[in-house]
Amino acid sequence: MITKIEISSDNLKVQFNNENSETFTNIWLRDHAKDEVNWDKRSNQRKTFTAGLDLDLKIKNVEILENGKSLSILWPDLDKPVNYSYEFLSKNIVNNNKKKSKYNIWKAKDLNSNIFFEFKETKTKQGFKNFLKILYDYGFIVLKNCEKNMNPVEEIANKIGYVRNSIFGGLWSFQSNENKADSAYTQEELRPHTDATYSNDAPGLQLLLCCEYSAEGGESIMVDGLKIAEEIKNSDNEIFNILSNTNVKGNYIGDGVFLEAERPIFKLNENKEIIQVSFNNYDRAPFRFDNELTKKFYSAIKKFDLIANDKNYQWRHILKPGDLLIFNNWRILHGRSSFSGTRKISGCYINKEDFDSSCKINGII
Repeated sequence: MITKIEISSDNLKVQFNNENSETFTNIWLRDHAKDEVNWDKRSNQRKTFTAGLDLDLKIKNVEILENGKSLSILWPDLDKPVNYSYEFLSKNIVNNNKKKSKYNIWKAKDLNSNIFFEFKETKTKQGFKNFLKILYDYGFIVLKNCEKNMNPVEEIANKIGYVRNSIFGGLWSFQSNENKADSAYTQEELRPHTDATYSNDAPGLQLLLCCEYSAEGGESIMVDGLKIAEEIKNSDNEIFNILSNTNVKGNYIGDGVFLEAERPIFKLNENKEIIQVSFNNYDRAPFRFDNELTKKFYSAIKKFDLIANDKNYQWRHILKPGDLLIFNNWRILHGRSSFSGTRKISGCYINKEDFDSSCKINGII
């Protein structure tokens, strides 16, 4: 609840629950007015002409309403006061303190059967929320007892968002095929990596459904990229900074396309939090730095890749027919051990923003 307010010339200081306080600038508060004049409730869009606001405007009057559930502010350019809820203001606190991770960051020993989930449970509202929570927290999940065809892939993709088209199509099925230009179509070992480092907007989720398995080997491998980052940051901050500040170029050449993009292995936001882990030694394009940075860069990716290939960090599981593996491609590295025989997989990609949207709508984040 809002317990105290203090007005200054350009700011409003708000105290929450007699503990934390936050100072909001007047222009920010005015720009975020959600009354009928400034906000379209139907479309959830701003109507305010922000460039027309006085940057030095003052608050005419402010009071706490509903025992601290909201503030009422009267602005000089509006006829009626504007309400600002406690929920809205508290969600917009700029917190410079180090935050505990919002994810369950893991090594192999930290995982148990909770990453397995019955597909039929996703058909209820609460079951779907539980499914999303596991996927969000751990970065991956295995849905059990799916139909052994494309139906469950399309169904769950459309519940989360929609199927993303790529150079591989929308919904796809594959088994080993030497005519394809991608290493995923071989029977050889695939070391842990993320997909589409050659894309400016890499897919957010990848879905892989085992439709047929009459083979030896072919373990699916999951590695938490955030755990790798944590280990590196705690042991060698210089290497962490290299991986966070050095753009690595990836490309896909073949099947009639030439795709190329670049970004750091650890992509950070303005708060220095990792928002994307992006590593694929198969698709890494030629690069040149100065010689000193080049050697440091190779030292950095060596440390990263050795951790990724350490079995203490790897969850391993042979997908059986009816198992649908779903993982966050912006966080989880995936791989596969070599195999012989037949292993048929169906799947698709989903955009990261659509996964985030589904999590927000369902109260996960």
